[in-house]
Amino acid sequence: MRTSFLRAASLAAFLLPAIARAEPLSLDQALSLAAQRSEAARAAQASAAGAREAVRSAGQLPDPMLRAGIDNLPVTGADRFSTTAEQMTMKRIGISQEWLSADKREARESAARAVAEREAVQGRIAQADARLQAALAYVDAWYAAQAQALAEQAEHHLHEELAAARSRLASATGSSAEVLQLSAAQGIAQDESEEARQQQAAALVGLQRWVGFSPDALASAPAFKVPTEQDYLARNPVIAAQDHAVEVARQNAAVAAKERTPNWTWEVAYGQRTGYSDLVSVGVSIPLQVAPAQRQDRESAAKLALVDKAEAELAEATRTAQADYRTQASDAARLQQRVDRYGQSVLAPAQQRTAAALAAYRSNQSSLSALFEARHAQLEAQRKLLALHRELARSQARLMFKPLAQGAAQ
Repeated sequence: MRTSFLRAASLAAFLLPAIARAEPLSLDQALSLAAQRSEAARAAQASAAGAREAVRSAGQLPDPMLRAGIDNLPVTGADRFSTTAEQMTMKRIGISQEWLSADKREARESAARAVAEREAVQGRIAQADARLQAALAYVDAWYAAQAQALAEQAEHHLHEELAAARSRLASATGSSAEVLQLSAAQGIAQDESEEARQQQAAALVGLQRWVGFSPDALASAPAFKVPTEQDYLARNPVIAAQDHAVEVARQNAAVAAKERTPNWTWEVAYGQRTGYSDLVSVGVSIPLQVAPAQRQDRESAAKLALVDKAEAELAEATRTAQADYRTQASDAARLQQRVDRYGQSVLAPAQQRTAAALAAYRSNQSSLSALFEARHAQLEAQRKLLALHRELARSQARLMFKPLAQGAAQ
């Protein structure tokens, strides 16, 4: 049964890329694949798992010590190295245990738990970064495909115009200068199409790095919902990481405060003598804090200083994230305004000009070069608007996917 399951799993893993290529890749699928395939996230999750295991041992007592030895062994005279000749010689075996109070163990466990929570956040941060990079790669791939379509459309129009110009030249109604002009323009359009294909191939390679395969097509244009500033800050990865760093520093300071009280070590030993009564020894070892102001107080002060450092870094991270959000949100708003304005004031008139030039050309009231110039102007306007859409989508993607996934900030 297990063998059959493993074979089925292997077959599914082998066929998954082929199945994925058969359907257009959606943005949600790309994000999911990127999060699943992130090795940085897997490394962070492994670190978090190790930290969780450390929590279990942090609250335990230290291992007991087994002690064995020989007391008062003669080393000179006729009885040297004899364990039975001298009545004071004793074979001893015992056990000792360092004792930590319950509040000390609880403090150490809390500190280890804070570290585990910090490592768990690092795993979610790695996943958020993978999703962000996949979203940006998806945006680049989508708009590269649209740019390629525009370039191929321009190349197709020039091919038709060149064929028409050659027909007019053959019928003595056209000029060779017009043919040469269109031939050069077609060569430029072909080079631009090749450049667009090169850029699309590079964009697909960038997307493949995150999803694991090169999709044949993308499902739909990327659309993003910009979060509010409060939500952005609440789930910002840098703030989340620094917030847990503050908690780790506080718990370490609490441990240092508890360590001001020394740990006692209890010991029980059994001594055996030849020809005499066996003995039992009981003892306790108590560290003497002869200079607490120079040692324990300094250690506590050092840990408290690290708390101040972590809190200052958290405040700085909050300010940086707030400025980052406002900058990105301002850029997105201005790009949206530019997109709307450019579409209305540049692209719409260019489309109307092309339509008018085409009508005039068909009624023999305008030259082919005028139609070519109108189409070229419209194409340039479409390219510019497409570039603005791409920058807008990238800015919105940074705002939406830089924060941790919903509910992952805790």
